[in-house]
Amino acid sequence: MWAAAGAAGLLILIALEVAARHYGQPGPVTNQVREVLFAPKPGPLYGGLALMMVVLTWRQRFIAAGAAIGIDVVFVLARWAVGAETDADHFFGNGALWVMLGCGVIAVTRRAGEERLLLLKGVGLGLLLVAGRKTGDSWLFITSKARPAVLDQYVAVVDHALGNPSWLVGRLLRATDPIGPHLLGVVYGQLAVAAIVVALYQLRNVAAERRFPRHHLVRTFLVIGLLGPGIYMLFPMVGPVFAYGPGASGTGGVQWAVANLWPNTPPPLHLPQAMPYDEITPRNCMPSLHTAWATAIFIHSRKGPRLLRAAGTFWLIATLTATLGFGYHYGADLIAGVVFALTIEAALRSFDRGWDRQGIQLVVYGTVVFAALLVAYRYLPMEVARYPVVSGPLLVLAMASVIFGYVRTTRLWEPKAAPPLQLEPQPEPA
Repeated sequence: MWAAAGAAGLLILIALEVAARHYGQPGPVTNQVREVLFAPKPGPLYGGLALMMVVLTWRQRFIAAGAAIGIDVVFVLARWAVGAETDADHFFGNGALWVMLGCGVIAVTRRAGEERLLLLKGVGLGLLLVAGRKTGDSWLFITSKARPAVLDQYVAVVDHALGNPSWLVGRLLRATDPIGPHLLGVVYGQLAVAAIVVALYQLRNVAAERRFPRHHLVRTFLVIGLLGPGIYMLFPMVGPVFAYGPGASGTGGVQWAVANLWPNTPPPLHLPQAMPYDEITPRNCMPSLHTAWATAIFIHSRKGPRLLRAAGTFWLIATLTATLGFGYHYGADLIAGVVFALTIEAALRSFDRGWDRQGIQLVVYGTVVFAALLVAYRYLPMEVARYPVVSGPLLVLAMASVIFGYVRTTRLWEPKAAPPLQLEPQPEPA
């Protein structure tokens, strides 16, 4: 399975490299190779190193971390000495990448049997996280070039049935400026950090047990990131702050927007149509992958201690608020994102434990609901908006039904505690 996943990942990276080159930009392979020597862009390089180190002993972890920091210091001093310093050069990360690659070489040349396999799995896990970021960046670039027209007007019309939540939360967030926007900005931008914390808790016993758990958060994160951008290509959107506002920078998107309405004035209810947009802004709204990832973090934090469960709940609520309040997503995106995440999580868990009737039903049902939502958003927006008293609750009920199905099915999968053995009383000797 690991070999198949590695081969599939390599093919995807090559395909994205070719596609990015077609549009005149380096792809994920080139960008990753470049960071072996040149200054890395912000990304989870040290997060990948932390995940890789779950297979190491504590002594090996201290050596690996020290080596990574030492290599980074050397790189930064060398760039400073030759005068190659730029803003990007202030970011560390080369050392983490070198240590991961070095551990891969050690696994092949100095390890054997189960030790080699475990170390290679750890290296693969860390590099997958790093490659996932590069893959996502290339995907987003390709969506902006390949999909010149966006479908924001359709989902904005659908959002009338939900009460235009992005407009409402956007005004509430603006009223809490500067505290609210700053706090939610940190939460929104550091989603990967929260995921790494939960993943490290789940993988804390790998070094002692010499094996990975059957299912953990990193797998769900990677699958969501792999499949989600494909939906972006089918349903390209830029978000309310771009389609109905000034853009994230405050000025750049006005010339492409329908009108400068967000978040003060809800969009008018009119027959929607596809609209052209620039070739820079990613089409990354449908579904909301931030919502999907935050949902996955919430699910995987349920088995942790109380502090981790509280953090998972906070991160989910804060992420939902940020996606709406910053104008990056519509309410309909969030509903689709929750259904998307639960369906993927159910499929991965079913794959691990063996497909049974309940698992197949849940995955099929989640897939049908997700497809029905996309079809309704694209082909029935006016009908949805004209009857908000009926259609709004139905959209929420569709999401709630998938949540209920997931909770009920996973509870059936939980091992049941065996009842205590009742011993029959022995007759007393006469």
